[in-house]
Amino acid sequence: MIPFLDLKAQYRQIKDEVGAAIMKVVDSGAYVGAGPEGKPFEAEFAAYCGTKDAAGVNSGTTALHLALLAAGIVPGDEVITVAATFVATTAAILYANAKPVFVDVDPVTWTMDPARIEAAITPKTKAILPVHLHGLMADMDPIMAIAAKHGLKVIEDCAQAHGAEYKGRRAGTIGHVGCFSFYPGKNLGAYGEGGAIVSSDPEIMQTVRMLRDWGQAKKYDHVLKGFNARLDEIQAAVLRVKLKYIEGWTEGRRTAGSRYASGLSGVGIGIPCPPADRRHVYHVYAIRSPDRDGLQAKLQDAGVSTGIHYPVPVHLQKAYADLGGKAGDLPVTEALGREWLSLPMFAELEPAQADAVIAAVKTAVAR
Repeated sequence: MIPFLDLKAQYRQIKDEVGAAIMKVVDSGAYVGAGPEGKPFEAEFAAYCGTKDAAGVNSGTTALHLALLAAGIVPGDEVITVAATFVATTAAILYANAKPVFVDVDPVTWTMDPARIEAAITPKTKAILPVHLHGLMADMDPIMAIAAKHGLKVIEDCAQAHGAEYKGRRAGTIGHVGCFSFYPGKNLGAYGEGGAIVSSDPEIMQTVRMLRDWGQAKKYDHVLKGFNARLDEIQAAVLRVKLKYIEGWTEGRRTAGSRYASGLSGVGIGIPCPPADRRHVYHVYAIRSPDRDGLQAKLQDAGVSTGIHYPVPVHLQKAYADLGGKAGDLPVTEALGREWLSLPMFAELEPAQADAVIAAVKTAVAR
């Protein structure tokens, strides 16, 4: 069976280095907060992204939540985003007591369609929150132009886009603030939960640092109503080790993605079509099929594990019915939810494995 994801393959490469880094933290007695591992990781991750600063937090969801607050979102504000994503994006907006306003995605890139944004803007709109989906960045130049025209903040959801680029600029550096997840399956994953906020705006980052640590400007000086949301030192130590290898792993994913694209072109299914001005980092390699469930069953029988990401868009989820979404509101998003099927994708995917996946897809589609 070809696995959908193989985290153990990555671990085997760095086992000794990670083990030593973890034991260093255990021996130090410094386990919480931006300490001997957390502070250097923040500096290294900011340098990797190309921002002036980064702040580690305890999850990608928290990163979005605190970034919204630090960007000035207050109760009653509206934030324009997409429903073709994991529910955490919407949840974070609600945690900030703001209202998510959904727009449809582009049928080619599957990311926020800039042409849909202005019609969704109201006097209550205060921010735009594009999602860089599957490892491909949204079309940021028109999004930023619309935001500037209307005086809106832009918060980038980069949970799936570590190292992705748009016209030479990395994810998290174009908007006012960027938010990352280090969930274990991400392109840069911790060995538990973790996240980070990046920005070159010192005021935003100062606020983020207070919010993640109970709103403290200094010990027992609580300036804001904050949270217990720090990145722990063991996760920071693991991430420091893995950050050194991320570019090699990214190229492994991109090689696998290119192999899939060559082998699956013209087969009769939809495949990712990243624009030439973007660097896709293939957190997920999703294809489209009108018989998605049948294709998945055939691939399973052929020894290929697959996944389905976001079959029910957020605006149609029961938990968010109070937002008023209904079938037909976002036709592209809804079609993608019915048709997406994710193929095996990880940096260590061998050429022979990718070729076997391609052959299995071709056979299944032909049937």
